Amino acid sequence: MKPIILSIIICILAGIAPIKAQIPDSATIDTSALALCRKLQSKKNPPSIYGLPYSLTRSEPNWHRMWINTAVLSGAFVSTLLVLEMLPEDATSWNRAALQKDPPQKRWFQNVFKRGPEWDRDNPIFNYILHPYAGAAYFMSARSCGFNFYQSLLYSAAISTIGWEYGIEACMERPSIQDLFITPLVGSAIGEMFYKVKRHIVAHDYTLWGSRIIGNIVVFLVDPVNEVVNIFRGSDTRSLHLGRKETGITSSLIPTIGNGRAGFTFTCIF
Repeated sequence: MKPIILSIIICILAGIAPIKAQIPDSATIDTSALALCRKLQSKKNPPSIYGLPYSLTRSEPNWHRMWINTAVLSGAFVSTLLVLEMLPEDATSWNRAALQKDPPQKRWFQNVFKRGPEWDRDNPIFNYILHPYAGAAYFMSARSCGFNFYQSLLYSAAISTIGWEYGIEACMERPSIQDLFITPLVGSAIGEMFYKVKRHIVAHDYTLWGSRIIGNIVVFLVDPVNEVVNIFRGSDTRSLHLGRKETGITSSLIPTIGNGRAGFTFTCIF
């Protein structure tokens, strides 16, 4: 991808002073101009969390991207519910004959307010493999948007509890006691490992074991929501990291003299 070139022309005029006016120290001007350049870059391209040092507490949230991910997850929940309805009853423990007696909104009210959570007896693959993985995917939805570990854990808990257990799934069955804890807690622990794996792959130019194909497959598995969204809207992380190990800013300050005045032309290249 061609580099984005941002040229800012700052003319520092010495009032109506003659050409022999003293020109300020170039190092001071270059430092302040470079700071301005970095500030403008951060507004156009928010910092990638994968370009910052690893931290559990640092937060550089991208709220716009977070709302997009939340909308994608909401659509995925509805799709997942449709898929689960097509599975055999022994896979979900849903009694379809009983479900057909009442409309979804009535079932939701009864499961949430009258019956409450229960210890479910779903297939162990659902409870102890798929649910923790789903929790990790929710966690990564926030972690890759610049939120720290604790914020991402809270997001995973909100999505899995409010969005799924007490949301979509409550139209079909009572909330699961195991899933209320296993999905966000175990999922977030796995999610932080996923985050470290993705950091490693991004830092190595999206390659793993010398293969970019393997690297991209693993990145998709550990961060499915963001990678699916990236297919349609592009990836800030890829644009900042793919094809280069380091990013930087090059600037130059060129004195200009004309019409009896002294000035400078400052060029900033990302």
